[in-house]
Amino acid sequence: MTLIKRIVRWSKVHTNFKLRKHRQQFLKMGGTISHFFPIVSDFEDVAGSASGHYFHQDLLVAQLIHDDNPVQHIDIGSRIDGFVAHVASFRKIEIVDIRPLNSTGHENIVFVRHDLMSDKSLPLESDSVSCLHAIEHFGLGRYGDTLDPDGHKLGFRNLVEMVAKMGTLYISFPIASQNEVHFNAHRVFHPREIFGWPGCEKLKLKRFDFVDDDGNIHKNIDLSSLPAKIKHGCGIYSFTKIQ
Repeated sequence: MTLIKRIVRWSKVHTNFKLRKHRQQFLKMGGTISHFFPIVSDFEDVAGSASGHYFHQDLLVAQLIHDDNPVQHIDIGSRIDGFVAHVASFRKIEIVDIRPLNSTGHENIVFVRHDLMSDKSLPLESDSVSCLHAIEHFGLGRYGDTLDPDGHKLGFRNLVEMVAKMGTLYISFPIASQNEVHFNAHRVFHPREIFGWPGCEKLKLKRFDFVDDDGNIHKNIDLSSLPAKIKHGCGIYSFTKIQ
């Protein structure tokens, strides 16, 4: 038996002993057990994770929207149980997604099903629009969308059209030191790639925030200060529509 197998076996024996000991102690204390439902993986677990792309971007952009207090906010494809839930806790939010949503479950959430890569225009315009960690999936077929190598560019162009003049667009996606396509999961973009996408000429960068490879956030920084080598960070762009 190898050393690794011995360690794994010892760990399982130790965990099972601890579980049986807890059970016996609980019964001796007068407790009753109706079902035996062991979850031994939580013995050494931590309280949670306060880092990473979604944790930081969802909190940051929700805070920015709270402070800006727009007349209307529309979101495209962001995480329902993260960003959308944060925003819905203090204001109404309209969400658009290619996937169905069985139930919004909250009076502050209004849902519209639509494919943003479609040429059929979406009759929505807002002074505040977000698309967090979603644009990198457009055109890869992962979520039932049509295959299109330029799907992210088409989606971005339509996204810009939804923003009213002088309105704000919040968009985030994975970034690295070079463009990559991890088919069919997602794309990863060079941090400056977005400035060449159709529609970006109508925007002015208001602020840039960055989650590094270790999951730590760097707020309101200059793009030129990014590390030369990024493997899988997250760029969070806040734009003002000037045209």
